[in-house]
Amino acid sequence: MRTSVFIIKGNIVYSKDVHSLEVCEHGYLVCEENRILGVYQTLPFRYGGIPIEDYGDRLIIPGLVDLHVHAPQYSFRGLGMDMELLEWLETNTFPEEAKFQDEEYAKQAYRIFVGHLRKGATTRACIFATVHRPATLLLMDMLEASGMKTLVGKVNMDRNCPNYIQETTEESAEETIRWLREVKQRAYEHTQPILTPRFIPGCSDALMERLKEIQMSNQLPVQSHLSENPSEIDWVKRLCPKAEFYGDAYDQFGLFGRDCKTVMAHCVYSEREELERIKENGVYIAHCPESNINLSSGVAPVRKFLDMGLRVGMGSDVAAGSSVNLFTAMAHAIQASKLRWRMLDNSLKPLTVEEVFYMATKGGGAFFGKAGSFEPGYEMDAVVLDDSGLKHPQELTVKQRLERMVYLSDDRQIYAKYVGGKKLELENW
Repeated sequence: MRTSVFIIKGNIVYSKDVHSLEVCEHGYLVCEENRILGVYQTLPFRYGGIPIEDYGDRLIIPGLVDLHVHAPQYSFRGLGMDMELLEWLETNTFPEEAKFQDEEYAKQAYRIFVGHLRKGATTRACIFATVHRPATLLLMDMLEASGMKTLVGKVNMDRNCPNYIQETTEESAEETIRWLREVKQRAYEHTQPILTPRFIPGCSDALMERLKEIQMSNQLPVQSHLSENPSEIDWVKRLCPKAEFYGDAYDQFGLFGRDCKTVMAHCVYSEREELERIKENGVYIAHCPESNINLSSGVAPVRKFLDMGLRVGMGSDVAAGSSVNLFTAMAHAIQASKLRWRMLDNSLKPLTVEEVFYMATKGGGAFFGKAGSFEPGYEMDAVVLDDSGLKHPQELTVKQRLERMVYLSDDRQIYAKYVGGKKLELENW
């Protein structure tokens, strides 16, 4: 038997499709190095003699995937939630992100962010940094050391932001090229770059053209924001009169799927034409329910996304979202969909636990390749959950226990964590 094979045992829960859960009670998850070989109720004879890490009655789920989070905003989460998006950016976000020009401040802030992310159930994430190249590299160094798998972007913006954080078009492009060169020299194993135009209002046409050149020469994925807030959408219409809709403004520069893997956060107000383009181009949507609530943006029609077969994952969107706990994001997604169904559109039924769990695992994991499931051939990302502290007077099914984790869990329930087949040490971070 190959010595690289290892086995963990427990109550295994994962998704194959968006509508159902696969449950294997007291089952065996067999892996070879960083890949899943299979899930078994009874261990096949050929795996006899291989040591087993037995987690008893605990739950074992795929690692959670955060498709949209702002690392520099972690320091002011839970503050300034009485504004809408554009005022919130001017009042809270830009002043805070400007502080990351100071590398010592960046080091302190990012150490807190990375430490908390590592202790939670998230194993992969798409992360916004700031416009500052040195601080972005510092964040990537910390994430690489954490063992999590992440895509990190140096933010680009050359207009419609305060002078103290605004780049020139040439500066933004050249700093991005220099950043990518330095990333390549570091030869990260777990941390990779992602092109990050903040959003259309913050990027001139000239900068978007330069970013497309950079994307093509480096074959980079792309992350940004889309159709989050009515005022933002009206602004894009004025800035880009030739665009058919917000997403078309990205697509005109070749930064909206097709030949580059793209994730767009929010899509709260995406109309049919925009959604059809998202589907045609294979763009991923990062659903960020708490952020949309806190900034009074609205509730995205996620049921419509799923019915159309769009690629949808979950995003914490700190600091508009108050926590990097994706179980909390799942709960918010369900609750927000219920309000939308009751108060706005009863044709779109509320989301289920099965659906949001899929979005937080396999749905978002697909942006990273074969991640977010325990199907054979998938990368071995797993989180072991200990819910023994969440007392209940009667025996619950594995599915019921998972549902309680969605609504009740925090970092205290994270018992063990594997990323790419490697078990992470959760202490001392």
